[in-house]
This record gives sequence, structure tokens and C-alpha cells, in this order.
Amino acid sequence: MNAETPRRRILLVNGPNLNLLGTRQPEIYGKATLSDVERITTEAAAAAGYEVRSVQSNHEGALIDAIHAARADCSGIVINPGGLTHTSVALRDALTGVSIPFAEVHISDVHAREEFRHFSYLEDVAAVRVIGEGVDGYANAVRQLTALIP
Repeated sequence: MNAETPRRRILLVNGPNLNLLGTRQPEIYGKATLSDVERITTEAAAAAGYEVRSVQSNHEGALIDAIHAARADCSGIVINPGGLTHTSVALRDALTGVSIPFAEVHISDVHAREEFRHFSYLEDVAAVRVIGEGVDGYANAVRQLTALIP
């Protein structure tokens, strides 16, 4: 890709335990699956002229590697870091280190849950934050994020 070619790709990152969507605590996270999240995100991105590359891992290092690789061909990142939201300085450093605008997404309203979920290592560096909108929040994050990308 040369300097004149716009990057029309979004990296979708889903962190630990999000592979269990649809079966893990459906009273909190709903019945939609990770495949549903990927479809919703892909459809919203396509409407804005973007494609999506998806990664989900329960391993912090794999997520960091995917974020680093995004420098080559992504113009934005949509991330639901799961429990790493509240614990990972390394994930924050990866996201700020690649200088790609990103949207932080949480399916549930983390501010209405346990106190330890109220803090996010990403909240002050995310270009967009979408919290408590269920899986439809991913589409909202894509719309807001792509509107910010030149």
C-alpha cells in the first residue's frame, strides 16, 4: 500500500470470553453470538465503504500482535477488550502506540455493574466510546469512528 492509497479497513478486536457470547450470562450480554457481532460490524463498515478484519482471543499478547499488525492496512480499530479494559496497561500502550483511531465498545453498561468495571484504561485515549447498547453498539461505534477518519 502506498502513501496515496486510503486504508479502508477496520480491525475488529474482541477480547477474553467474548467467544462465549450467546451463552455466557445472556441476562447481561444478550443472546447474540460473536458471529452476530462480526456480521453487524461488517454490515455497518460496508455501508461506510470499509471492510473488516476480525480477531478474538482470550490471550492478551495475541490481541496486541493483531493491533500492531493493523498499522499495515487499517485506518480504524473497534475494540471490546472485555475484562482487559480494567487491567491492561499493555493493551492501552499497543493502541496508543499504533496511532490508529479506535472505538471502545462494551455490550453492557459497565457503569451500572460492579465498581471495578467502572474504570477503563482506554477511556481517555479512545476516539469513540459506546457503552451499554448491546451488540448494536458495534454498528454505532463503526459509524462514529468512520465519520472521524479522513
